[in-house]
Amino acid sequence: MKFGIIGAGMIGRFHAQAIRDMEGGSLHSVLDRSQERAAALAEEFGAKAYTDIDAFLADSELEIVTVGTPSGAHLDPTLAALNAGKHAIVEKPLEVTLDRIDQLIAAAKANGKTLAAVLNRRFHPGMTAFKKAADEGRFGTLASASAYIKWYRDQAYYDSAGWRGTWALDGGGALMNQSIHTVDALIHLAGPVKSVQANTVCLAHERIEVEDHCVALLEFENGARGVIEASTCCWSKDGHPARVQLSGTNGSVFLADESFESWDFMEEKPEDAEIKKTLMKGQEAGLGANDPTAINTYQHQRNFEEVVQAIAEGREPTTSSAEARKPVAVITAIYESAKNDGKKILL
Repeated sequence: MKFGIIGAGMIGRFHAQAIRDMEGGSLHSVLDRSQERAAALAEEFGAKAYTDIDAFLADSELEIVTVGTPSGAHLDPTLAALNAGKHAIVEKPLEVTLDRIDQLIAAAKANGKTLAAVLNRRFHPGMTAFKKAADEGRFGTLASASAYIKWYRDQAYYDSAGWRGTWALDGGGALMNQSIHTVDALIHLAGPVKSVQANTVCLAHERIEVEDHCVALLEFENGARGVIEASTCCWSKDGHPARVQLSGTNGSVFLADESFESWDFMEEKPEDAEIKKTLMKGQEAGLGANDPTAINTYQHQRNFEEVVQAIAEGREPTTSSAEARKPVAVITAIYESAKNDGKKILL
């Protein structure tokens, strides 16, 4: 499929690298309001450059777009792409409110096009093994399901672009921006959330509207309890990995980025030995924990390949709009609770 990228910033470049490396797709065009940025990215990757969205979408060869604009500016370009008959893969979060997400879902359905999200942290061997164990019921009665994202961003990060740290275009702070992939992983593994209670604060940054630290208590539909702790105040030399931890009556697994700190089950299986041999945690730096540019593109590549394959097979991708809606529902409920003095919010 021929891809077009909307937004030629840092994320757009990640998309271009992933499309270059993927099977089943090639980069056809790039759109950005800045002629200089669009031309630079297009030239580097052998694509056409546009600054006008109507001309970009009028190209009959273009089949699918990726959207890498600021979080709260996903709605308009994605709607335009869907209404022009293009499939769309949108960066996290799909949008910053459920109403906007529902508008996008309705447009995709009306136009018979696939709307998917970038949920790239689902695409690594550790997550595959973790999900398999959860689906097989290896934890027994799940008791604890928690996520910890103790990251760091300096003031210069928030000052680097006018949209950063705003409700309108960032949709939130440490939770919505930095932590949404880990929140997605948590509910992907542990199941639906029944209720949340939360507290948020801005502790260490100036001139931002949103939180830089959040703590939330979660009750899951299956009865488990857990915590989400999300921060951009937690400095460390190499950066703390994002952690997802599940524990139950028959086992515990603690994932740190792409490796396991614990893989421990009462009833062992043959594959456990290989997992312990190949996927246990070493001394890797946290991916994106201190530096937002320090992420792998192979997960984006696999994400894009999965969407193209799903379109070819006439099915919903595993990173469908319905899946992408789930973490935003949890995060917006957490924000609602925090704004109401920790009131218990039912999802």
